[in-house]
Amino acid sequence: MPEIYVHAVEGRTLDQKRALVRDITAAVVKNFNVGAESVMVQIVESPKENKAKGGVLFSDRPASGV
Repeated sequence: MPEIYVHAVEGRTLDQKRALVRDITAAVVKNFNVGAESVMVQIVESPKENKAKGGVLFSDRPASGV
């Protein structure tokens, strides 16, 4: 069973997450030659105050800087 983990800063909508897991599942089905029911996708979200890039917390960045 392929397992895909997506690490992201919180803030995506439920519809965005649905689209992402649908597209990831389709790619794994196509490239790994497995059934969709065997593909597991987990989105691991981090609060903006717990993740940084370039030494700056995402909570300290402007909204467009994520």
